Amino acid sequence: MSETIIKIDIVDEMRDSYMEYAMSVIVGRALPDVRDGLKPVHRRVLYSMHEQGNEYNRPYRKSARVVGDVIGKYHPHGDQAAYDTIVRLAQDFSMRYQLVDGQGNFGSVDGDSPAAMRYTEIRLRRLAHDLMVDLEKDTVDFIPNYDDSLTEPTVLPTRIPNLLTNGSTGIAVGMACNIPPHNLTEVINAFLHYLDHRHTATVEDLMTHLPGPDFPTGGTIMGRRGIYEAYTTGRGIIPVRAKAHTETNKEDREAIIVTELPYMVNKANLIEKIAQLAREKKLEGISDLRDESDRKGMRIFIQVKRGENAEVVLSNLYKHTAMQSSFGIIMLAIVDKQPKILALPQILEFFLQHRIEVVTRRVRYELQQSEDRMHVLEGLMIALEHLDDVIELIRAAVDPATAEAGLMERFGLTKRQTKAILDLRLQRLTGMQQEEIRKEHISVGEAIRDFQDILMNEARVFSIIREETEEIQNRYGDERRTEITDDDGSILV
Repeated sequence: MSETIIKIDIVDEMRDSYMEYAMSVIVGRALPDVRDGLKPVHRRVLYSMHEQGNEYNRPYRKSARVVGDVIGKYHPHGDQAAYDTIVRLAQDFSMRYQLVDGQGNFGSVDGDSPAAMRYTEIRLRRLAHDLMVDLEKDTVDFIPNYDDSLTEPTVLPTRIPNLLTNGSTGIAVGMACNIPPHNLTEVINAFLHYLDHRHTATVEDLMTHLPGPDFPTGGTIMGRRGIYEAYTTGRGIIPVRAKAHTETNKEDREAIIVTELPYMVNKANLIEKIAQLAREKKLEGISDLRDESDRKGMRIFIQVKRGENAEVVLSNLYKHTAMQSSFGIIMLAIVDKQPKILALPQILEFFLQHRIEVVTRRVRYELQQSEDRMHVLEGLMIALEHLDDVIELIRAAVDPATAEAGLMERFGLTKRQTKAILDLRLQRLTGMQQEEIRKEHISVGEAIRDFQDILMNEARVFSIIREETEEIQNRYGDERRTEITDDDGSILV
């Protein structure tokens, strides 16, 4: 069998093909979109659940069913990868604001594996619903899925600054992102300040409203310099400490109690590490160690030997274990299909631009719907003004087509208006029903004028954005979990 062999330069082929692969991973797999803060797999999971009606106010569904729908319709990759995504969206120690409501074993901070997808059940949380509200009102663009059989949104019309509230972590090709989660109340306060001072807001101004990250596992951020650098340049390193205090028992013996850990620190591994260091005599002053965590919260008990200083032991724990860890912030996200390192004001600006586009497109859609309805109502109003003539003409017609043609010719109606008249039920012709049609004609006219005014007035668009954002804050806002101190975390032993 003859073959056609094309000779090419391997250097050129590697450069071109690897670049294509790299951009595919960067844009299509590993990095979040600056507008909704989601990677494609997260967006597809949420959209698929939304399409299935798997909402927060509906019964749970088997995770396996959702995974099958996601990989079969939108995400042609491994089922385990899709399930791992769902699991993380449901973990309260991974997500500052969970987007999936899980029922069953979804793992633990000890590193326990979640149950298989055939056992667990899920549904969307209400917060996720607000990432997709108005999706059906032409607020975002849709593109064909991988086999052109369906369409999927390129971005979600979120009302929540999800890139900041939940953060994102991903390793692409030659680059990575590591955006920490933040407190929703504080993020929205910073966004509303930016909304009012769009061209003058500085990082210092914004940090009065958004002082720093807020991790789901709590902990203490040591110093503000790394936060400021990250918000200014898009990169920074922040030391995060476990929260611990000392207790003294009746026998006057001290113990260190750890109640919160740095983000993404495995509790079981930490306890094993402390035990190993104590056995190897690299950590002095520890006589007992046990995990007393229960449903009420985390509690790691570290007994201090008699005569030892608990503060010195604690300092050694910070120095030699993951009880103090560094979180390297890299605020990298996709902007116009290109990866970009972003400062805090830029992230807020891109989110604001997204909200302006979503609100404007929604108002245009509602205006079009109202104008279409007004067109029909104007035809009905003409029919009501000449009711007897209309009834007589319809009765005299031999078939619907004749009646339609007669109405169009006699009253100058369009085909849509004529169809609406012919579809009227007799009960709609009572005096009360006629009055309802007249009232609707007035209200739709007022709505059209209101929509047109919004589109011509940027201040009204901003007012709508503010109102909807404040509503999100009132519904989901909560207290900060991570403390921020001015101490830089330097360990002196």
